[in-house]
Amino acid sequence: QVQLVESGGDSVQTGGSLTLSCAASGSTLSIRSVGWFRQAPGKQREGVAAIATYGGRTNYADSVQGRFTISQDNAKNTNYLIMNSLKPDDTATYYCAAAQRSWMIYDGNWYDVGSYEYWGQGTQVTVSS
Repeated sequence: QVQLVESGGDSVQTGGSLTLSCAASGSTLSIRSVGWFRQAPGKQREGVAAIATYGGRTNYADSVQGRFTISQDNAKNTNYLIMNSLKPDDTATYYCAAAQRSWMIYDGNWYDVGSYEYWGQGTQVTVSS
């Protein structure tokens, strides 16, 4: 089993920056990919970014490409989502997810919530105009 805990959510103004963290515990050696998802009220959960923990291949949603960066520190069992140039549309609860496989990072299905076995409880990001 793997436990994930997100942190770093906050309220910021348009154009601001935040760094979200996802700390993993438990059977961390089994993790092969980590993804960040977000869900705004009344909307479906959507993929934001994902990374293969060994190899470093990354994927981003078009809406965040060039503004967000995902990174993995295997020594600390922590994943980071660095968010710059935030917009009101980025307002959502952000969830970290982990999987024991990484094939979806390479075949294009990284944004499928069903590809991940483990989920955190979420952290709120609010961007005001």
